[in-house]
Amino acid sequence: MTFRHPLLRGAALLWWLVVAPVASAETLLEEASQAQRTQAELQARIDAADDEVRERLEELRRLERETRRLDAENDLLAPRLARQAETLSRRETALATLTETREALPALERGLVERLASWVEQDLPFLAEERRARVASLESDLADPEASAGERLERILAAWRTELDYGREFDAWRGYLTRGEVRRKVEFLRFGRVGYYYLTSDGRQGGVWLAEESRWLPLDDDERSEVRMGLRIARDQRAPKLLELPVSQPLISGGTQEERS
Repeated sequence: MTFRHPLLRGAALLWWLVVAPVASAETLLEEASQAQRTQAELQARIDAADDEVRERLEELRRLERETRRLDAENDLLAPRLARQAETLSRRETALATLTETREALPALERGLVERLASWVEQDLPFLAEERRARVASLESDLADPEASAGERLERILAAWRTELDYGREFDAWRGYLTRGEVRRKVEFLRFGRVGYYYLTSDGRQGGVWLAEESRWLPLDDDERSEVRMGLRIARDQRAPKLLELPVSQPLISGGTQEERS
């Protein structure tokens, strides 16, 4: 624009001098404000980035702690897992042979019962009826299709344990002795399977069972006195002491029944 009139030119100059600085100041203020906003946005992004870095560092530390914990647990579990693996392997082997075991079990049970029956018949004849009844019960179990294999085997083993325990017992009881047609009430004394004796109620008669001859050998007065002492010891009526009695089983091959216990 061209101002030809001097007054107009002066007015334009004055306007420029007044308005132009104001416009420049407003521009500077706007630029400063924009710069502040830009700086604030940048600081916000920096702060956000710092928070994310801190969160990631904290997560990393947490993962490191979890890793150490898991490593420690693995160290503790490794031996247990090895034992469990060994147990599992043994069970797998047992399962692989289970069919063979089940097939062999009836023959094994039958053999155990037959051997027990033979032992009872050849052993000293103490508690004979009770022991034969136990064997007969086992034979009935073998013939029972509803009896489980585990129950049968447990009863067979229990019967064997009972018979084995007889060999360690010092026992006395009252019962009946039949000799020929005579049946009388007597007191029995037993030292395991070494000595088996009886004594009549009046103490005038007594005997020791001779296993090799399957018969009773009469006892003399001193021996009956020893049996009477043994009965009292077995019933805890007096303190234990050494007894001198003939034995039912020979202690030395080729020995005689006159050996003392």
